[in-house]
Amino acid sequence: MTEASVAVILPCYNEEAAIADVVADFKSALPEAAIYVFDNASTDDTASVAESAGALVRTEPKRGKGNAVRRAFADVDADIYVMADGDGTYDAASAPELINALRRQSLDMVVGVRRTQAQAAYRPGHVLGNRVFSGMFRYLFRSEFTDILSGYRVFSRRFVKSFPSTSKGFEIELEMSTHAALLRLPTAEIPTDYSERAEGGESKLNTYTDGLRILRRMLSFLRLHRPRFVYGVLAIIAALIAIILATPVVMEYFRTGLVPRYPTLIVASAIMLAAFVLFAVGVILDSQARYFSETKRLAYLRIKPPPIQS
Repeated sequence: MTEASVAVILPCYNEEAAIADVVADFKSALPEAAIYVFDNASTDDTASVAESAGALVRTEPKRGKGNAVRRAFADVDADIYVMADGDGTYDAASAPELINALRRQSLDMVVGVRRTQAQAAYRPGHVLGNRVFSGMFRYLFRSEFTDILSGYRVFSRRFVKSFPSTSKGFEIELEMSTHAALLRLPTAEIPTDYSERAEGGESKLNTYTDGLRILRRMLSFLRLHRPRFVYGVLAIIAALIAIILATPVVMEYFRTGLVPRYPTLIVASAIMLAAFVLFAVGVILDSQARYFSETKRLAYLRIKPPPIQS
């Protein structure tokens, strides 16, 4: 059996306080792996500290986690990829378990579902937001993910090299989950410990600003990948409004034979026409979305999976 190469990807921004310990922990958990730190335009000594700790340091000057991850996936060549934040919150000791699950079951992504007893590690607003977004995602994209925003993941090579990332910031995890759900890739979730950040570190995630950005991104993915659903809902809403406006006019016509409110009837007719147009647009865009999905699926299938571990 051929041994698969493993690369650990640590996107970092101002993680000087934690990065040395994070690199050491992953080196201990995965001694055969190459540890890459992608410094995302830090203003402290993250890069030099990581290099001193033995990591391979690369720089991505465009600020945003999505930019750093996209650069890492393009530049790093391996059979298996481990992605974690460089702030010390994820349990490096769980990495072998995640990798073994991916190899034994020939999966394309294993998500480390966060579990913690420390309130400071996982702020209540973030917990609520993650539950809401994960619930929405399960319903809208017909998936089983329970922690779509976890930054601790293991990927196969065919996932990474077929992943057309466009996200710039913290929406990157959402995009990964969407990619897996739409292509129906084999995935799994495994509970992992989630800890407080190292002293001197702070969360880069803004509860409200990044939450709205993630919501916008989810709705954008839904429009692009399930247009018949989106435009169908809009068509139903428009049709209901048209019916509500037209009903009194029609009833009055049957009662008196007169149509005294022509403007209302005209508006209702225009809205009903818009409903038919929205439905037609959804059907046309759905065919296009299916074509793009099939194209991505074919690109994914051209890449060999990592060797299966017995």
